[in-house]
Order: sequence, then C-alpha cells, then structure tokens
Amino acid sequence: MDTTNISHTGGVNRTHHKSLPQKLIFAGLHFTILLVCVWLLYFQGYEAIGNLFGAKWGLPNKERGTVLLACAALYWVRHLVTLFYLLVRRIEWSEVFGLLAFMALFEIGFILIGAGGFIQTPAPFVPLDYFGLILLIIGSGLNSGSEIQRKLWKRAPATKGHCYTKGLFRYSMHINYFGDVVLFTGWALLTTCYLALGLPILMAYMFITIHIPGLDAYLAKRYGDEFTEYANKTKKLIPFIY
Repeated sequence: MDTTNISHTGGVNRTHHKSLPQKLIFAGLHFTILLVCVWLLYFQGYEAIGNLFGAKWGLPNKERGTVLLACAALYWVRHLVTLFYLLVRRIEWSEVFGLLAFMALFEIGFILIGAGGFIQTPAPFVPLDYFGLILLIIGSGLNSGSEIQRKLWKRAPATKGHCYTKGLFRYSMHINYFGDVVLFTGWALLTTCYLALGLPILMAYMFITIHIPGLDAYLAKRYGDEFTEYANKTKKLIPFIY
C-alpha cells in the first residue's frame, strides 16, 4: 500500500529506513549524557561548576542521586534496544538532536534536583519513593514489553503486513505510550520535587494531541478495515479508561 503521502505524521518520518549513522550518533551521545551525570554526581563536577561562579554548590543526597542515575542507565539500555532492534522507521537528524536536548534536560535535571543541587536539604527515602520505583519498572515493562511482543509477532510470515492487536496492545492501542507516562511519573516522584511531575503530564498531552492522532492516521491508511475494527473496540491510551 502506498503510504508516501502520510510518511510524515505525528512529528516523525514513518518510512522504513535503517538510519544507522543516526542511530550510532544518537546512542553515543546519549551515553555521553550518562557520563556527564556520573561526573556531576561522583567526581565533584557540580562543585567545580559552582566554583567557576564563586558559589559553594554541592550534592548532599548522593544516595538518591545514585538511584536516579540507575534510572537513567536503565533508560539508556532500553534506548539501545529500541534503536537497534525495535525501530524500523527513518530517524531524521533533527529528531536525534532534538531528543538528545530533551534527554539531557530531564536526565541531568532529575539527578541535580533529587541529589539536592538546588535545595541543599536531606531527602530520606519514604514509601512514596518505592511507589515511584514500582511505577518506573512497570512503565518500562509496558513500553519495551509491548514493543517486543509486536516485533516478534510481525516477524512471522503469516502475520507480516497485518495490524497487531494482541498482547499488551489488547488493552490500549498505544500501550507503549502509556508505559512512558507511567515510568516518567515514577521517575519524577523519585526526585522529591512535585514540579517534576509536569514532565509526564506534558508527555501525556503531547501523545494525545500530536503523536497519537498522527500515528492513527498512518495506521488507518496502512491497515484499513483491520485498524478501524481495532480502534472501535480498544481504548486509545489508558487501559479500561481512555
């Protein structure tokens, strides 16, 4: 089926392409962001930056910072799986550098906030933190697990070219996006700064208003009646609710 006229929907290029240079640069620079986080947290990088401005900056909550660094490392590993195993569409350079800027903002920002870089007061772990960790693990599983299920299903000759409606996608048309919202909610809770919850709220808004409508238009064109039947009986984002 010709999908040329809808190859750019939801802010991305959906034509199939290996995009290996983009993937390698994307993964490498994302790893560099992780190294910056390590430098700031363990090698007095944050203190050194403060000294340049004649200020005494520190990170008193290194334990919480370590947990947040582990979250970022898990996200990087999942990013590798997405780039080199799951993703088959073209990746534009603008997408690479735009997302890298976003990743640097929240990965470094979450660590600095959670480790006490802005409010230099102790933040002991409380039950809400464990709830945040549970959300992060569940959300990561929903996102990557659903994508892997779909990948394996589509590899079979009998199902190739058909609309995937099984596995976790039975409960939501965009269960992978829902997983992102859940995991980022948990990640934000771990910072102890409730303003950080603005990130998953913004993500949910972007999914609902931009990414989902664009992707649905593409899928409707690609799969026709198969997708229409699926859309009529399946929640769009949040299982059993919306």
